[in-house]
Amino acid sequence: MTVATEPEQGRRKSSFSTLLFSILRTIGTIAVTMLGLLFVTFVIGRVMPIDPVISVVGERASKETYEAAYRAMGLDQPIIVQFFYYIGDILKGDFGQSLLNARPVAEDIRRVFPATLELATLGTFIGVIIGVPLGVLAAVRRGSWIDQIARLVALIGYSMPIFWLGLVGLLIFYGILGWVGGPGRVGIFYVDIVPSVTGMILVDSLLDANWTVFKDAMSHIILPASLLGYYSLAYISRMTRSFMLEQLSSEYVTTARVKGLPEWTVIWRHAFRNIKVQLITVIALSYAGLLEGSVLTEIIFAWPGIGSYITTALLSADMNAVLGGTVVIGLVFVCLNVFSDQLYKFFDPRAK
Repeated sequence: MTVATEPEQGRRKSSFSTLLFSILRTIGTIAVTMLGLLFVTFVIGRVMPIDPVISVVGERASKETYEAAYRAMGLDQPIIVQFFYYIGDILKGDFGQSLLNARPVAEDIRRVFPATLELATLGTFIGVIIGVPLGVLAAVRRGSWIDQIARLVALIGYSMPIFWLGLVGLLIFYGILGWVGGPGRVGIFYVDIVPSVTGMILVDSLLDANWTVFKDAMSHIILPASLLGYYSLAYISRMTRSFMLEQLSSEYVTTARVKGLPEWTVIWRHAFRNIKVQLITVIALSYAGLLEGSVLTEIIFAWPGIGSYITTALLSADMNAVLGGTVVIGLVFVCLNVFSDQLYKFFDPRAK
């Protein structure tokens, strides 16, 4: 039986302490960030020129009814007490009730968020599988016609309003050519055909082995996902090109070429490997941006996601729904940042 020496025991204790400190620091960062987000959403809910009591009882309610609702909603309490009550409700997963349908906001968010998650995930996937190789190729062929086309594609993706591209896409590919499905997630005849397991229609239809619904859902999602993917592609390809240009001008790349290594080895195994950590940040930010910024796309394509949900709630002065959706989007940003931090350590041992 091998007995660990004192130096080995010391190293184990040191490693455990480092791991524990890292976990506690991550939890603390998440807690502080979420507390700041909750404070911002709470302030927004209070400074909006909307009376939440009027939204509940109506403008013709009597003074007694108004005051009773005012007290029942806790608005007679000091502002700091209201904030702590707000935090307590959020920690319990209680975002209040929607004024539009009288259902819990948390229930509505569980229903609409998978649609946005599905759309943004497919859009990010399209952006990554096209944008990364395009950025690498543009950097390797700097100044060539390939580089010019890649830069033009990125410029158009940055400058073209996505709502305009969506309308043109619907007109051409749906209205004229009939290559894709129209607005919505599925055709009207396929609504509620497959059981909802994940809330993502593509995944649920695959789990149910219903290929007809899967094909119809794919025809509906491919156009909005491609538009979001193009927006993501423009950002990812531009950043990939910039990162690769920096690496290709480094001395270690020149040394590798002088040694006679194949060009693909120099590009992919040396230069590209050193930009993986930077690309993680770019892709995570792009993904988070699509989750949060797909509002116009969801509205144009009648996509029942959290973006259109928050927009409808805002136009209807349903602040519980607006603030609940805002908190969820903020939580997604925080989780993606934490996840990318863990990937740093996987791809770059120096970050451990």
